[in-house]
Amino acid sequence: MKILITGAKGQLGTELIRLQVPGIELIGVGRSEMDVTDETLVRSLVHDMKPDAIIHTAAYTAVDMAESHPDDAYRINVMGTRNVAVAAEEVGARLCYTSTDYVFDGTVSVPYDEYDNTNPQTVYGKTKRAGEMLVQGLCSRWFIVRTSWVYGAHGSNFVKTMLTRSKELTKMRVVQDQIGSPTYTKDLADLLLNLVSTNKYGIYHASNTGQCSWYEFARAIFNDAGIQTPLEPCTTDEFPRPAPRPQYSVLGHTALRANGFTLLRPWRQALSKFLEEIRE
Repeated sequence: MKILITGAKGQLGTELIRLQVPGIELIGVGRSEMDVTDETLVRSLVHDMKPDAIIHTAAYTAVDMAESHPDDAYRINVMGTRNVAVAAEEVGARLCYTSTDYVFDGTVSVPYDEYDNTNPQTVYGKTKRAGEMLVQGLCSRWFIVRTSWVYGAHGSNFVKTMLTRSKELTKMRVVQDQIGSPTYTKDLADLLLNLVSTNKYGIYHASNTGQCSWYEFARAIFNDAGIQTPLEPCTTDEFPRPAPRPQYSVLGHTALRANGFTLLRPWRQALSKFLEEIRE
């Protein structure tokens, strides 16, 4: 099976390309090889490669910057996704589109199921939701995988930021009134490869199981890493950002269970494993 990975130099794309699975050929393209906003280039490369599946991870993910640069986010997350979707359908490839908890408004108090109503509150969330709609409308063989609070060995993320800033600051404050589920890229990458090897199409929510606040997440990082820097909780109002964050964006995993997939391990176990691996 031949699988094309867009955004192969990003946090998740890099993790995917590093996997070695018998019988699967992974081809990674970054922006320099395939700018997804270039329709002619995308269609040409996809037709040349003729992949059996495409995992589309290329995205504009600068949540705050998207508020002041909406056209950039639109070009990449909407037009880029349209281009990949059209090309995938033309060659008969399955398309797996990675999406986000930001498609929800975060006003609930129970985990979001896959077919709960979306209501994005940010430019980023709106463009990712638009990408979902294009995938559903243009492709006949599609997977949409929403995830949240992603971290891993490659690229920038919350875990790396906490480890770095704990060495620079004498005290740290972290928001305690936003609740979600951290997701380790290695666990997510394994699931995506497993998913696209099937014909169990549809919307999936994929995150490590369990939930926590950003403060609880940071506390777990500090505990496992042996960091002594004082850590204090604060509220969202005390830490304003250009793009509003969902207060509660825990993702339920009904579709994974119903389709017989193994749920990702608990977030606390995944974090411990990640910190152990980067120490080595």
